[in-house]
Amino acid sequence: MDVVQPKPIRVAVALLEETSLFELAVPCAVFGEGYELALCGTAPGGAQRAPGGLRLETEHGLEALRAADLVVVPACMMDGYEPPAALLGALRDAHARGARIASLCSGAFVLAAAGLLDGREAATHWMYADELRRRHPRVRVNEQALYVDDGSILTSAGTAAAIDLCLHIVRRDFGSAAAAEVGRRMVIAPHREGDQAQYVPPRPAPAARAVEGLAPVLDWALARLHRPITIAELSGRAGMSTRTFGRHFAREVGTTPLKWLNRQRLARARELLETTDLPVDAVAERSGLGSGDGLRQHFHRTLGTTPAAYRRTFRGVQRAARR
Repeated sequence: MDVVQPKPIRVAVALLEETSLFELAVPCAVFGEGYELALCGTAPGGAQRAPGGLRLETEHGLEALRAADLVVVPACMMDGYEPPAALLGALRDAHARGARIASLCSGAFVLAAAGLLDGREAATHWMYADELRRRHPRVRVNEQALYVDDGSILTSAGTAAAIDLCLHIVRRDFGSAAAAEVGRRMVIAPHREGDQAQYVPPRPAPAARAVEGLAPVLDWALARLHRPITIAELSGRAGMSTRTFGRHFAREVGTTPLKWLNRQRLARARELLETTDLPVDAVAERSGLGSGDGLRQHFHRTLGTTPAAYRRTFRGVQRAARR
C-alpha cells in the first residue's frame, strides 16, 4: 500500500515596498527548511526598493498568497507607506479561506488596514502602539506582549520578538524539539512566551554583581529542572535578597521566577515526550513536574490535551517531516 505523503506547509512572505530587511530575513531563515517558502512581490513591475538603495526581485506575485497556508507580513516603513489595495484584498481572501496570517513588528498596520485586526488583540513594537491605536481604534493593541497568537491571526513586536513568533509557529506545527533545533541553528536564546514583556524601561545602573545579568542564574536553573528549586536559592546565586531578586527578575525576564520555572519545566516535558520513549511518570520526574498526575494537570491546564495525546501528535508530525 502506498504511503500518502503529507503536503508541505506553504509559506508566502509579502515583499513590501521599503520593508525592513531584518524582519524580511527572519521568516526566510526560520521557514527556509521544513516548509515550502515563497517571497511574493506586492508592487507592479516585480522589483521593489529596500533600505540602503537595494532593489529586491521575486518570481512570485500576489497569486502565491492565494495558495499559502501561512502568510507573513514583515515590518513596513511607517512614514507615508500605503499598502496596495491588491495586497489588502489578497490578505482578506487568504484569511477567509482559512490561511493563517502573521505580521512582524509594524506589519500589524498592514493587517489592520485590511480589517483583519478589528476586535482582536494584537502586538506591535511598543514605539508604534499609540499610532496603531490612533489609526485603527478597533484594534486592541497590546504593547507589552512579545507576540499574540489569536488563532488564525498572529502578531509580534519588533526585531527579536519576530524570531520568537516565527519559532512559536514552528512549535505549533512540528513541536518543541523542532523549534529548539531551529533555534540552535540560528544560535538564539531559549524560547520566550508571548506574554513576556517586550520593553524594559530605563533604570539606574545595577550593582556590580548584577552587571552580567541573570543569564548565569537562569543557566544554573535550567540544568537542575529535575529537582526542587526555591526562589531563595535563585536569589542567593544572584547575590540579592529575594525581594530585590524578584523585582530584578521581572524587569529583565518579564515575568516572575515561579512562572518562568514552570514554563521551562513544561517545555522540558514537551521535548522529552517528543524525542524519547520515557514513561509519563519519568518525564514528569525529569522535568521537575512531580508525578504523572501532576504532568497531566499541567498539560490539561496549559495545552488543553494529555501528555499521551501530545506525544502521538508530534511523533507523527516528526516522522512525516523526515520522509
